[in-house]
Formats: sequence, structure tokens, C-alpha cells
Amino acid sequence: MSTETGTVTGSETSRIHNIGYRSYDGPRLGRGYARRSLYSQSLRGAFGLGRSAKSKVLPMLLFGVMCMIAAIIVAVAIAAPGTTALPIKYTSFAIYLQALIGLFLAAQAPQSVSRDLRFKSVPLYFSRPIERVDYVLAKLAAMASALFILTGTPLLILYVGALLGKFDFADQTKGFGQGLVSVALLSVLFAALGLVMAALTPRRGFGVAAVIAVLTITYGAVSTVQAIAWQTGSSGAIEWLGLFSPITLIDGVQTAFLGAGSAFPGGEGPGAGAGLVYLIVVLALVAGSYAVLMRRYRRVGL
Repeated sequence: MSTETGTVTGSETSRIHNIGYRSYDGPRLGRGYARRSLYSQSLRGAFGLGRSAKSKVLPMLLFGVMCMIAAIIVAVAIAAPGTTALPIKYTSFAIYLQALIGLFLAAQAPQSVSRDLRFKSVPLYFSRPIERVDYVLAKLAAMASALFILTGTPLLILYVGALLGKFDFADQTKGFGQGLVSVALLSVLFAALGLVMAALTPRRGFGVAAVIAVLTITYGAVSTVQAIAWQTGSSGAIEWLGLFSPITLIDGVQTAFLGAGSAFPGGEGPGAGAGLVYLIVVLALVAGSYAVLMRRYRRVGL
């Protein structure tokens, strides 16, 4: 316990004041706790939890719309007489609603990383028992988890509704499992690309525009060129053109390995050989995005 000595002039003598300073002797929670806390805080922040009411509107609205669409599909399937299956495959749900998923990512990825860059709080994180790899992995895992919740919850609604409608259990369970694998891969890929785009600038508006450009513009361009190739009889080029857009990459992988129907023109997705190339490109993009983030935060942390 430290003390402070104060000298008073005049007739009074010196006094010793006890100001109560004590060294901390409690538990040191360490690096693992800091990493888990950063992950939890980032995941909550992706849905606006712990932030202002205005910050909750868009993510919760998008989440609600995704779930409502799934509930409507289930209601229609159960109400239609003679229906024995859902009108949409589990693997197709995220492909059809990729615009909403892209909007969620464009809004929340900059919120996750751009604010730290703008307010120069990243060096403060690194002053604690947390390293650059912990920060990057926590942010990446949190965004991927948020996207998985966004895309996986509607699939769960479809699955539960299908079972309540007494559709074939084996078929629905197989389709649900394939859908979960698909959206898990989509979540990791989109989270990696979104965070890279958002981390390139501390300006949130620029980050939003960059994410939209990577997801939406590339998909529109690839889809247009694929349609032209189909109309001109160059069907062999369609599967390779799908390598240049994140959503068509996921489409190609799930068509080749998960028994999904392709959204490519003509409904012909890549075969097993081309599907392996799609998978390698997806994994390379995730690994490359991680490397770019590590390099970005090595510079910021100095």
C-alpha cells in the first residue's frame, strides 16, 4: 500500500495521507479471454446488440425478412394439396436471396473494422495481451458466424416446417445438411472478402461501396456474360466464367458436390472436375483474404 506525503506550511507539521493504492492480485484472464471477448463483442455488434437502437434496425430487419420468406415458403408448401416437398431446395435459398446477404455484409463489415481504424483504437487492442492474429481471427470468425446465423436460421425454419408438414424425413434431413454446408462455406468466403474490403479504408461509406462492388457488380457482370455465352452457343465457357464472382463460386461448388441445382444459364453447373477448381479458388480466396488482413494490421499496429 503506497502513501503520499504532503507538507503544510505554517505551524502544522507534515502529514501522511493514505490514498489506498494497492497492486492488483486477482486472476489474469489472459490472451484467450481477450480473444473470446473480442469475438463476442464483434458478433453482437453485427446485429446491433449493445449499440444504439438505430444500429439494430437494418441487421434485424434483414434477418426478419430472411426468416419471414422461409416461413412463407413453408406455409405455402404445407397448405398446397398433394405437396410432398418444399418448392425450393435448401441449397438454393441463399443463392436466391444473395442480394439481402450482400446488403447485410456491406452494412456490417465496415462497422466491424472501419470504426477501429477511424478512431485509431487498433493499437490499443495490441497493447493488451492480444496479438495481431487474435484480432484478425476474432473479427473474421465473428463476421462468418453472423452470416451463418443470417443464412442458417431460415434453413432451420424450412426444415422444421417440412417435418411438421410430414414430408419425407430422410430427404429433408439430407437437404438440410447440404444447405448448412453450403451456407457455412458462403459465410466464410463472404466474411473474408467483406472484411478485406472494409479494412482497406477507415471511411465507412467507402467500405460499404467496396463490399457492394465486389459482391453485386461482379455477380451482375458474370451473369450477363454467362447469358451471352449461352445465347451464342458457347456453353462450355459458362462454367469457367463462374469463377469470377463470389456467389457463382458457391453455386458451382454446391452444384458439383452437394447435389444442388445450378442457377447458371441452362441449369448446367460445373462437373466434379471443374467443381474441384471452384473449391480450390474459394479456399485460395479465404486464405488470401486472411493474409491481406494480417498484412494490413501489421502496418496499423506499428
